[in-house]
Amino acid sequence: MAAEPERRGGAIGDTEAERTARGTAALETIRQEKIRWIELYYTDLLGGFNHIHIPATEVGPEAFGQGIPKLDGSSVRGFREIFESDMILRPDPTTYATLPWAAAYGGSARFICDVLVGGSREPYAHDPRGIARRTGQVLREAGYDQSYWGPEIEFFLFDNLRLLPSANAVRDAWGGSGYLIESAEAPWNAAETGSVVRFKEGYHRALPNDSLEGLRSEMCNILADHFRIRMDAHHHEVATAGQGEINMHFDALVPAADHVQDIRYVVRAVARQHQKVASFMPKPVFGDNGSGMHVNQSLWSGGANTFFDETDRYAEVSQTCRYYIGGLLRHARALCALTNPTTNSYRRLVPGFEAPVFIAWSRANRSANVRIPFYLKGVPAAKRIEYRTPDAAANIYLTEAALALAGLDGIRKKIDPPAPVDADIYKLSPARRRELEIRELPGSLGEALECLASDAEFLAPVFARSALDAFVEIKREEQLQLNLRPHPYEFYRYFDV
Repeated sequence: MAAEPERRGGAIGDTEAERTARGTAALETIRQEKIRWIELYYTDLLGGFNHIHIPATEVGPEAFGQGIPKLDGSSVRGFREIFESDMILRPDPTTYATLPWAAAYGGSARFICDVLVGGSREPYAHDPRGIARRTGQVLREAGYDQSYWGPEIEFFLFDNLRLLPSANAVRDAWGGSGYLIESAEAPWNAAETGSVVRFKEGYHRALPNDSLEGLRSEMCNILADHFRIRMDAHHHEVATAGQGEINMHFDALVPAADHVQDIRYVVRAVARQHQKVASFMPKPVFGDNGSGMHVNQSLWSGGANTFFDETDRYAEVSQTCRYYIGGLLRHARALCALTNPTTNSYRRLVPGFEAPVFIAWSRANRSANVRIPFYLKGVPAAKRIEYRTPDAAANIYLTEAALALAGLDGIRKKIDPPAPVDADIYKLSPARRRELEIRELPGSLGEALECLASDAEFLAPVFARSALDAFVEIKREEQLQLNLRPHPYEFYRYFDV
């Protein structure tokens, strides 16, 4: 994580004139390329990517400074009430991208937007991208002029996913329900193909087992060519049934989150074009690995990586880095409400798989939820921490913001983490884990929400209380609705009691 990548994502201090000037240049490109449509994208509180089409002829340079009044906030999850619903989308000109599948209807240019309050045009407190931008400002005020982020996105590419007997039946579950995953490489489907990937044996597999390498390459080509994202790698992941991972190059806080949204969008779109179904669900396949989103991160000041210390014999990490880790570990249980925000997330956070269950840190130890990658020694630019708890369903803007605030709280309060654990934590006895001060992550979404309720103060510098309340209310309802419905496995276990 050395030189700063191309500036993208703007800055909180950008003036309206500066944004307008960049917008003018983007519109000139759109005019030259004869693109007919402009798409404005924004993220809701739960991480959903939403958009609206506007004729390119109707968007002027002033839109990039003043915004476009085209959002009914009462129709967006976690946003406004019906009596205060008028909101504004302000496109960020640095997020300009073209959509390769839009040629059939005249071409389309895409911008990611910040959400503003109607009338005042103030940044909206529930806008996840705005929360991430404000977090960057808090870091700068604390003396860290840059932070770098490298999320690793895992997902499944299924041949098909069927909800049985129908989607409505699954939702209501009055007469019973189930699901069927179809994948040419899965053991339950692949007897005739010769390309079976057995459970937990998919990591870095090649042809013929990895039948989706071309599809992932197509996705990465689009991300590089049309969305200007620097790609690092893609590969088959550990699980069967088409699990893959895409690694983008690290970037600053807001641009890195933008890139994650773009990756999720492109993966879904390209999969659909090839009659596949992409899923970022944390744990769709019982008995195999789930989909995580490990988040690499570091803080920089004056062009120097504050996490690096060549005199540290353990992992070349500075005291600042240790305090940052201390903050992550102190708040790890509360963080789960944001980093693992679905009921399904806690099917992944179970012993026996690569997903972390225990709160600990270590060098190169994947059973700890905070890991210090140690591929290279003596390279300041490479020093970072990897937070392994988050899953692919998390809202990346809220995740990065919450992780940064937890780490910053550790630095401010000088929270030293317990001693690192250089052992397979899953194999340690409960008594030994207590000796090492190793706690466990929450076992359910409900438990995670309770942890957040009792430990939310570290988020206060950025997260509005109303935003957290809206998020928690939606998530408590999700937990309740799951608890209300009988599960197919319960019939297997209890039908004849």
